[in-house]
Amino acid sequence: MWWSRLAQPKLHSWTQGAGLRVSELVAEKSDPDPKALSCYGLLRADTGKLWLRFVTGRPVSAVTTQFLAWVCERLAEEGKRALLLIWDNASWHLSREVRDWIRAHNRRAKQKGGVRIIRCQLPTKSPWLNRIEPHWMHGKRAVVEPERKLTAKELVGRVCGYYGCEELPHLSK
Repeated sequence: MWWSRLAQPKLHSWTQGAGLRVSELVAEKSDPDPKALSCYGLLRADTGKLWLRFVTGRPVSAVTTQFLAWVCERLAEEGKRALLLIWDNASWHLSREVRDWIRAHNRRAKQKGGVRIIRCQLPTKSPWLNRIEPHWMHGKRAVVEPERKLTAKELVGRVCGYYGCEELPHLSK
């Protein structure tokens, strides 16, 4: 998921008279923070909790495998044996590197014990089938600041606060 510091999500308001005006913010050249932040999220069907890990840079295959390893480690601590992963068709989900990593991980988990990953691919252009999508939309609306641009640190803090997640070190290549 991408969290923009500049673009405003689609908002609705009930007002009498003039409606709510939200305009896109502009990045100054001196601003050191990125225009948008990326994060991986896992919506747990058993607890309803959302696990988040922000990314330094772009979500690429190497970072995806780091996220999957982190998730499997946490699930193993809880005694879970399998992760049913429902994914869209993002390039970093479909890459050969990620598929090979999952295959090797599942082999190790079968031999030595651990959490196996069962990957289910969603049909193309069908976000309504992914249960995490409404959570993303509500989160974007909840953390928005129409009057000013948030810093990257503020945005991460608000997102983690909204979802009740701990702020963890960002994943990176």
